Amino acid sequence: MKRSITEKLIAWKNSQFRKPLILRGARQVGKSYSVIDFGKTYYKGKTHIINLEQNPDWHIVFDKNFDVWRIKSELEILLNERISSENDLLFIDEIQECPKAILALRYFYEQMPTLHIIAAGSLLEFALSDISFPVGRVQLLAMYPMNFYEFLLAVNKNIAAEEIIKTPSQLPESVHNLLIDELRNYFYIGGMPQCVLRYTQTGSITEVSALQSDLLNTFRQDFAKYAAHSDKRCINSVLNNVSQKIGQQIKYSNLDDTFSSPTIKKAFELLETARLFTKIRATSASGIPLQSNASEKVFKTIFLDIGLLVNISGIQISNEFKKSKLLAMFKGALAEQFVGQEIIAAGNENLFYWARQAKSSNAEVDYLIEKQNKVVPVEVKSGAAGSLKSLHLLLQTHTNIETAYIFSDAKYGEIPEQKLIFLPIYYAGGVFKHTS
Repeated sequence: MKRSITEKLIAWKNSQFRKPLILRGARQVGKSYSVIDFGKTYYKGKTHIINLEQNPDWHIVFDKNFDVWRIKSELEILLNERISSENDLLFIDEIQECPKAILALRYFYEQMPTLHIIAAGSLLEFALSDISFPVGRVQLLAMYPMNFYEFLLAVNKNIAAEEIIKTPSQLPESVHNLLIDELRNYFYIGGMPQCVLRYTQTGSITEVSALQSDLLNTFRQDFAKYAAHSDKRCINSVLNNVSQKIGQQIKYSNLDDTFSSPTIKKAFELLETARLFTKIRATSASGIPLQSNASEKVFKTIFLDIGLLVNISGIQISNEFKKSKLLAMFKGALAEQFVGQEIIAAGNENLFYWARQAKSSNAEVDYLIEKQNKVVPVEVKSGAAGSLKSLHLLLQTHTNIETAYIFSDAKYGEIPEQKLIFLPIYYAGGVFKHTS
């Protein structure tokens, strides 16, 4: 299956300023597959794979010292393969199992800069928090589940996939309907590569649902690794409760009434570190950077993957699938999840929302991002412009905002005098690609 991350890996390979690369991401998002496929496709020589989870006895290679010539020599003996700095790719998988291997990347950069080396791992952030990370000597790259564009490629809708990354326009009704129908499938299947593959093999959402349950159980098994840091029961409870509150403002105290707020906060932060969801903080939108005015106490979340969200939430597919409008599904939470997930996967990890708390009335705009040093509001709505009260209030309050985007399952449209652009929801990823 084609992954967009390959374009970034190619750019890394060809850069004259190349550094050792660490690929970050939650479990099962396709990190190992993508790197191995990239190595086989774009390197003249061999891709050497070292899995530090499967080979714990190899940790000693990195534990002795940081002499990279010695490390390379010992790895060649263990692999029974010569490693060419010019033609080969060295891939260290599950590197979080050996923190000193992470530290060694610095010395590969300084002493053996011609070696092409990529590392990846699950729960990597936990290892990074316990070591002195080699800032400036290692490049970090985030990977996410397959976005809607990648999903369309996987189900052999290649031409339709190309349409959603073009400049938005009024598409023919037949094309629009096809994209909406495929998006409805994506809502349930999601972007976990194994789930997409299972769907292409069987065409069965039921089969995919069973696989999603297995993946969630795998994530829960990881809780044992967090146990030293937090209460395992609280972690599981927070995970379940967060999935029920997608699109809603959250306070730690609202996630469970049987544990203290500090315990809940710790569990939440551990799950966030494991990249099972992303915290979206409220901000005043008063200027760039948005983070400078963001709240730590009131926030929303975006789940790792929309398909896993459907599964863990216990949404009845047979009931929701009949609803004609995507925004009506799960009370609109799935549409908001989808847009947020697509924006993040497009490279916008610093995602916020706007909220105003007042005695007379509250107001909220779903998302705020920074695009070309400007604040850009994003709403996930249906209906006419006149119903967007919170968005209009934000635009009146902050007159420097030039454009706001409204995503729905309706067709493309603009109201320039109100600074509004209406886009079909399937454009969410393409519009915000490369926004820096």
